[in-house]
Amino acid sequence: MNDNISSPIENQEELLAEPAEEYMSKRQLDFFKRLLTAQREELSRSAEETLSHLRERTALPDEVDRAQDEEEHALELRVRDRERKLLRKIDEALLRIERGEYGWCAETGEPIGLARLLARPTATLSLEGQERKEVRERMFDH
Repeated sequence: MNDNISSPIENQEELLAEPAEEYMSKRQLDFFKRLLTAQREELSRSAEETLSHLRERTALPDEVDRAQDEEEHALELRVRDRERKLLRKIDEALLRIERGEYGWCAETGEPIGLARLLARPTATLSLEGQERKEVRERMFDH
């Protein structure tokens, strides 16, 4: 298959139907680049909404209302922090696409796998690599 004249992969089913020898072809990399870019745009919009909401906070006279507002504020800040970390991971994944490193396990060099990348497009480890990492973490945490 010649990547230069191929149409883009439009959905997950099409991606998963690709032959194994096409793993991380230009078409597949383009699919993941579009997926990651769309996720990045959605997270950026969400972050703007969160920041806008946080700026609109008003002082509440009632202690119960104030406590509830503080709890909601703390939750929004945690969500915003999670979004910020995910944005960084998305940017790193997009950089790996540009470098030709995307889709390959950082530990073993083996393919991460299309299904895993669909579930977690920012993954840097294969399932096997991730399991080994978690075993090491459990050994050192205890």
